[in-house]
Amino acid sequence: MGWLGRIREGLSRTTQQIVDRFDEIARRADEPERRSRPVDVETIEALEELLISADIGVAATDRIIAAIKTKSRNGTSLRGLVKQEILDVFAAVDHPVTVTHAPRVTLVVGVNGTGKTTTVGKLANLLKIEGRRPLICAADTFRAAAVEQLEIWAKRANLPVIAHAAGADPSAVVYDALDAAAARGTDVVVVDTAGRLHTKSNLMEELAKIRRTISKRLPDAQPEVVFVLDATTGQNGLIQARSFHESAPLSGIILTKLDTTSRGGIAFAIEDALKVPVLFVGVGEGLNDLLDFQPNAFVEALFN
Repeated sequence: MGWLGRIREGLSRTTQQIVDRFDEIARRADEPERRSRPVDVETIEALEELLISADIGVAATDRIIAAIKTKSRNGTSLRGLVKQEILDVFAAVDHPVTVTHAPRVTLVVGVNGTGKTTTVGKLANLLKIEGRRPLICAADTFRAAAVEQLEIWAKRANLPVIAHAAGADPSAVVYDALDAAAARGTDVVVVDTAGRLHTKSNLMEELAKIRRTISKRLPDAQPEVVFVLDATTGQNGLIQARSFHESAPLSGIILTKLDTTSRGGIAFAIEDALKVPVLFVGVGEGLNDLLDFQPNAFVEALFN
C-alpha cells in the first residue's frame, strides 16, 4: 500500500466523521443555480459545525469561514474553496531548514502517554529507510522501563542505542551518545527525553541542561526539538504543545495515534495556531507506521 493508501486508512475514522456530511454540504452549495451567489447562512453554519467537529479548531475554522465569505465565488466549488483555504494554512508555515551539521541531533519531547518512546524507535527506523545512519539515545531515565522499551524498538529496527541505568543523569547519556556518534560516523542522534508536563519546571530545566551538554560537545550544533502530540487528545494536546513551545521553541510536531481518532483535523489547528510544522504522522502500532506528513495528499485523503 502506497503513502496515500496508508494515510487514507489512517484517517478512516476522521473521514467517516465528516465525509458524508461534507459531501452533502458541498453538493448543495455547488448546484449550478447557487454557484454564482454568495454562500448562504445555512451552508456556512453547517460547514462551521463540521470543521469544528473534526477538531480543526475554532481559530482555523473562523479563518476558513471568513475567507469563504469574502472571496468571490467566480464559479469555484465550495469543496475547492475549503480545500484551498486549508492548504493555505499549511503553506503559511515555514518548514525547517535542512540541518547541515553532523551529527544532527533531534530531541523528542512530550507528555507521558503520547507514544513518545515508541515514536523515537519508529522515527529512527524511518531515517534508516531513507538512507541515514541513526543512533538512538535513551535519555528518559526517569520513567520505569522506558530504557527497556526503547531497547526493544531499537532491536526491532536493528539500530544501535546508547543507554545508562534507570535514574542516571540524562545529560550524561546524551554526552555518551554524541561520543558514540562521532566514533561510528552516525549522522543523526535521536534522543528520547523524559515525558514532561509543561507545568514541571524542573523537567524543563532538565531539557535545558541537555541542550547545554549538546552545545559543549558539539558547539556548532542546533538541535531540533520535536514534540509528540497524541491526536486523540485533540485541543488539549494543542494546549500542551503551545505551553511547551513558549518555554522551549519547537522545530516540529509528530502527530501520533491518528488511526484511532476522528479528530484528524487537529493537524490543521496545530499549524494554524503554533506556526510549527507537522513533520510526521503515526497511523498504527507497527515499526513502519510513521509517515512523512504531506499536506496536499493529507487534504486530498480527508476531503475526497
